Amino acid sequence: MKFVLIFGPQAVGKMTVGQELAKVTDLKLFHNHMTIELLEPLFGFSPETWKLSSLFRTEIFKAVAESNLKGLIFTYVWAFDQQEDWDFVDKTSEIFESQGATIYFVELEADIKERLNRNKSPHRLKHKPTKRNIEWSEYELKETMKKHRLNSNKGEIKNKNYIKINNTDLDAREVAEIISEKFNL
Repeated sequence: MKFVLIFGPQAVGKMTVGQELAKVTDLKLFHNHMTIELLEPLFGFSPETWKLSSLFRTEIFKAVAESNLKGLIFTYVWAFDQQEDWDFVDKTSEIFESQGATIYFVELEADIKERLNRNKSPHRLKHKPTKRNIEWSEYELKETMKKHRLNSNKGEIKNKNYIKINNTDLDAREVAEIISEKFNL
């Protein structure tokens, strides 16, 4: 069992890279918006949405970790200045490690100009209806970047299976190939 956590700021390309990585491996993709898009029409962006999203994710992680699947790719916006995000990553990693899985951390970073362009891409908007209000989505992207540190500092990630990729000028397939080769997925 393998668990690949792809993390980075909004619109850096986590889902798209995850989709390409799923194509070149036997790993399933569970991108973070899958639970958000399910719950937002019911509850908006409310405490109920975040509570249920967390519960759903945890139960899905447990089910996958105990399954016969080869592994899972999950995407996440990790705020490094928020202890609750560190706790979520630790808890999620433990779910998989307790079942003997190998954990891989893939951090993506890209220039803000490229992220703003990606935020409007038809592919992103197709898979993430909550991002279709571009004005709001761009505002949220910029505000989150001001409020939180969304990429790690050098040496901060201690996982031995870790790679940081600046994908500003790389397409998702290239990034997926780099990841697959680096970790022999």
